[in-house]
Amino acid sequence: MPDPLRLAVVGAGHFGRYHVLKAAAEPRVTLVGVMDHDPDKAVRVAAEGGARGLPDLDAALAEAEAVVVAASTRAHHALGLRVLEAGRHLFMEKPLATTLAEADELIALAAARGVVLQVGHLERYSVARSALARHVSQPLAMEFARLAPFRPRGTDVSVVLDLMIHDIDLALTLAGGPVERVEAVGRAVLSDELDFAHARVRFAGGAVASFTASRVSPAVERIARLFDAGGSLAVDFVGRHLARFGRDGRTEESWQDTDPLAAQLASFVAAVRGEAPVVVDGVAGRAALAVALAVEAACLSGPSA
Repeated sequence: MPDPLRLAVVGAGHFGRYHVLKAAAEPRVTLVGVMDHDPDKAVRVAAEGGARGLPDLDAALAEAEAVVVAASTRAHHALGLRVLEAGRHLFMEKPLATTLAEADELIALAAARGVVLQVGHLERYSVARSALARHVSQPLAMEFARLAPFRPRGTDVSVVLDLMIHDIDLALTLAGGPVERVEAVGRAVLSDELDFAHARVRFAGGAVASFTASRVSPAVERIARLFDAGGSLAVDFVGRHLARFGRDGRTEESWQDTDPLAAQLASFVAAVRGEAPVVVDGVAGRAALAVALAVEAACLSGPSA
């Protein structure tokens, strides 16, 4: 059995803390430390995982074989370049970057260094995503809504890059074809970035998808409705329930809590060890980013092809 993967976490904020706790609990990982621009926060969060705070990125790179970057989105590109240039495997929280040029540079550098680049599209590991793929083939139409109350966290980027991109990634995996056209509207409400957005996307195969994302809603709501030649499927991600209606009538199922973050980390370790392919590689992360950026552009300037 190989030695545990020596892993450092960069970013000790809300989501970085979760990465620290999952790394500490994963038997095939040794958490070597946590680095953050706030050294005191790094020490506090690292202690929760039985590790130590690291003073800077150089210290993290010296200790680790692989790095999780869970810092603010605007820092993803610069931090990712440093990690990859050092020849370390990189798990990058979504979105991969803030521009396609940045994403391309990260993808190319990972390939040149021969290291794993995985992107944190967490929904790929959810029971709901498995249910969608199991029940729907060749969707004709898809509707997604992801709504939440306002929190300052994540407002360095738009709600499209913060929330909608999860559902964009899901739609891309289900549609199985390139995007032809994007139309969208959106507004900044409580931050300097888009806080609400609604988009309609047409795929080359003829399928259409609509997305609504808001971080200025009164309550949390995460739903999906999908339609194919066999009928329709409605999914409540929060209530963990789905209903399918088709020629055979109505069927329903529900599921219990799972730990997609732990599953995601395990998949990263397996990819680094060469035991399994990368579930969400840089190319997949770039594809979701491309659609998200097209939605942003359409919100600001009208429909874009």
